[in-house]
Amino acid sequence: MSPRTVVPPTALLVVALLVAACAGSATPPATSDPGTPTSAGPTSAGPTSAGPTSAGPTTAGPAAPAGTTSSSAPYNGTDIAWLQLTVAMHERVLPMLALVPAQTTDPALRRLAAQVEDTHRAELAQSRKLLDRSGAPRTNPHEGHDMPGMVTAAELAALGTATEAQFRRLFSRHLREHLGQAARVARAEQKSGADPATTALAATVARTASAALTQLDHL
Repeated sequence: MSPRTVVPPTALLVVALLVAACAGSATPPATSDPGTPTSAGPTSAGPTSAGPTSAGPTTAGPAAPAGTTSSSAPYNGTDIAWLQLTVAMHERVLPMLALVPAQTTDPALRRLAAQVEDTHRAELAQSRKLLDRSGAPRTNPHEGHDMPGMVTAAELAALGTATEAQFRRLFSRHLREHLGQAARVARAEQKSGADPATTALAATVARTASAALTQLDHL
């Protein structure tokens, strides 16, 4: 994937891109990943035979995109893709938030960074828990990808050596990009996801990201 690929705002297109981005790591069931509990789930022969297979209790709801796991029927590919992306995005932004106390004395910016860090750690823990419950692999399909809303290694390095004025400017820009993208993909999950707990988490992420954006605009 090329760096900084623009993710379309339409929910279904967002989901399609996320699933495609994950395809290289999340779909090949032939690899004997020790963390993957369901290798005998829906193989290529399964999805076309719409009849009652042994995994009968699956609710018919929205058609499950590629990547749906068999260990937890309510999950669809949108849920998995969104959870994996949320984990990757939150993991990338936490080191930037950790720089704030050493890089600026601005009390409002420090309060905002601490607040965002607290909410992100809670959302990250919940995302990991839901991924574990889904049976999806623990591998990060976005490793090495600089997708929209992700702080890059170069950006993090520049923040670490910036003057205070430069830091405030760069930090605000990167945080705004991260929060805006987090809110957009969370709303896409709310529209297209299937698992109630995952869509509820998406609502929380959209709400906290939007609230933090409002605070950032007031600084």
